[in-house]
Amino acid sequence: MPELRQSIAYHYHERTKYDPETISSKSQGIDWATQPVPFKEYKIGTTYDLKPYIEAESEELANNPDTVWWQRLSRLLFCSYGITASMPSMGSGVYLRASPSAGGLYPAEVYLISRGTRLLPPGLYNYQPLTHSLIHFWDSDVWQSLQKACFWHPVLESTQLAIALTAVFYRSAWRYQDRAYRRICLDTGHLLGNIELAGVLTDYRPHLIGGFVDAAVNELLYIAPEQEGAIAVLGLADLLDVKQNLPLGITALPSVTQTTYPQIPDGQLLRYFHQATQIQSATTGKDLPVIKPERFQEDKYNFPFCLKIPTQTIPIDWGENHQRLETTILKRRSTRAYSGENLSFDELKALLDFTYQPQNYIEQDFDQKPDYFNLKLIETFIAVSGVQGLEAGCYYYAPKAQELRQIRFKKFRQELHFLC
Repeated sequence: MPELRQSIAYHYHERTKYDPETISSKSQGIDWATQPVPFKEYKIGTTYDLKPYIEAESEELANNPDTVWWQRLSRLLFCSYGITASMPSMGSGVYLRASPSAGGLYPAEVYLISRGTRLLPPGLYNYQPLTHSLIHFWDSDVWQSLQKACFWHPVLESTQLAIALTAVFYRSAWRYQDRAYRRICLDTGHLLGNIELAGVLTDYRPHLIGGFVDAAVNELLYIAPEQEGAIAVLGLADLLDVKQNLPLGITALPSVTQTTYPQIPDGQLLRYFHQATQIQSATTGKDLPVIKPERFQEDKYNFPFCLKIPTQTIPIDWGENHQRLETTILKRRSTRAYSGENLSFDELKALLDFTYQPQNYIEQDFDQKPDYFNLKLIETFIAVSGVQGLEAGCYYYAPKAQELRQIRFKKFRQELHFLC
């Protein structure tokens, strides 16, 4: 029998791996003259300034429900992707946002789609981080087109707002070339995480939708698909409206696995891969299998000789009205201000607990079951070089058992420094 050819996804992953012996030869260097601008501009449209609502006084909020509504939306967007700091670089300022980004390149764009509310007319809005504003660049009702593109996802039947996340490919490819698609997905994940946590601060529940007809969403947003592409859609449920307290829905749908593809030159692999993994326009809901949201797979590496360290801990106290959470989001950014000091084991346990055990934060009004695509695809390994109270080595984190399982007994600091 002929050997089955690997899928385009596997091909992309293998081809964009870094190798210490070839990484220098593949690097084309950075051309600062062609550095992309990480902001999108619209020549026409109505601007909604969100800055006044960030610091609205409590008395004003108590007496004006409209101001409360605008402040919630303003905080949601600011804590998701707003500019929280600036720093000099190559003669011009670099603006850092609430969501981390590889290289500080910020390839993602955030669009708000309104079904039509009393305060936000129907149509398309682009979030402008530089001015913390929304620009209403298309004022026709597109909600039904969004529903159709998302295979009539039930969440969009009840919500009045949705967020669409796109990637402007060149912003990341300028530096990372074809490997940039990895960075783009990583950045989108950071942004989705921020939106989830910002929803906790503002009483919104984002419902993740990863299955949609790509070309239809691109066309709906009026973006050029060779330069920019839709990555995710979120139905934005208002938890203060009882009708929008919705059950979990399907988050992911598969595209056709492509095993036939031409020889793809360097520099074209990123766009080819993105296009090859799209759900095509001719697809209907009947063509797609039903996929239930997946939780973590069964824990692995349960060896009898394996050192197992429990990680159960007291949940992080995020303070009254989650003030400590908001402060953390706005300080994190893409900074790399490391002290070099060791972590304590309690700090590591708190990090793992908040990341993997959302059920422990119900009493602080966090979402018990945040949306994911497929957690069965995720495994977590931790290389420990400097954690007080924890032996150096490589550990597997078992999320169901809530324990670290040591699988390598060695100090990896020198190897990590070389590989990273």
